[in-house]
Amino acid sequence: MTPEEIAGTLTELFGTSAVGALAPGEWQIDTSNFRLLVLLSEDNTWLRVLLPIVSIQEAQPFLEQFLEANFDDTQEVRYALYEGVIWGVFQHNSGTLVSADLSNAINRLVSLHQAGLDNVFNRLIESRIRQIIQAAKQQGQSLQATMQSLERFYAEGMMGEINQTSQGREEALTAWRRQLERLWNEG
Repeated sequence: MTPEEIAGTLTELFGTSAVGALAPGEWQIDTSNFRLLVLLSEDNTWLRVLLPIVSIQEAQPFLEQFLEANFDDTQEVRYALYEGVIWGVFQHNSGTLVSADLSNAINRLVSLHQAGLDNVFNRLIESRIRQIIQAAKQQGQSLQATMQSLERFYAEGMMGEINQTSQGREEALTAWRRQLERLWNEG
């Protein structure tokens, strides 16, 4: 893609008011929700699209899940760390890049931005549930016995919020039951 084609694709996606040229081969897209950077290499052979996701302070507990997502989920975009920020990044040879692929990559980056920590938090929770299932199975517990243990932990206040209502406890246990049933036979 030429710089003109890149600028045209960005304008199609975001409109002329959101797209600003910072310098030749550099664009910044400002929306009410994010700031996206699009950068061509000095020789115009590589394009990089960057979107900040979250600070490293917020991301620290989930670094393993971010890397797992790079392997399993992010497709043509990646999470990266630079200057204390987790970024969504897309890099491609500009000579073989087509407008549809650039649009798809930008849409995926925006999706990562919108998800923030949600996806990696859910990955972490799922891995913890798998650990609970593995421990329960090693102890010879059935799904029902594991669920009864969790219910007892909630009833005794070992799990849940300090001031959790009975409705809140039931909602939490329903979520536990759903996840345990979904994952029980996988491991």
